Amino acid sequence: MLINFNQIEEQTVPGMHGGTGEMSIKMHTDMHGKIVPCKIHPGGSIGLHSHGTNDEMNYIISGHGKAICDNHEETLEPGVCHVCHSGSKHSIINTGDEDLVMVTIVTER
Repeated sequence: MLINFNQIEEQTVPGMHGGTGEMSIKMHTDMHGKIVPCKIHPGGSIGLHSHGTNDEMNYIISGHGKAICDNHEETLEPGVCHVCHSGSKHSIINTGDEDLVMVTIVTER
């Protein structure tokens, strides 16, 4: 299967999961999960939320931020992958002055 993200319209999402600011996403969803190239704009965040039946991986392309997963803080920078497993809670915060660009993959269990 080929997924061409050049053919998927970018959407602006305000306050994802109760977070601050806006982010831009392109989302592919199927029965196995989601693939989401996304950008958290400066000053923005994805609010604290839990993962019940899925795992989420966030591979950082550019920018800087932090993830807080089960009360543990992780530094996000290019080349790092933050993973939130099923049963955990996390949030992601853009701490830089440029977009935090990442590819998010959510796998259903």
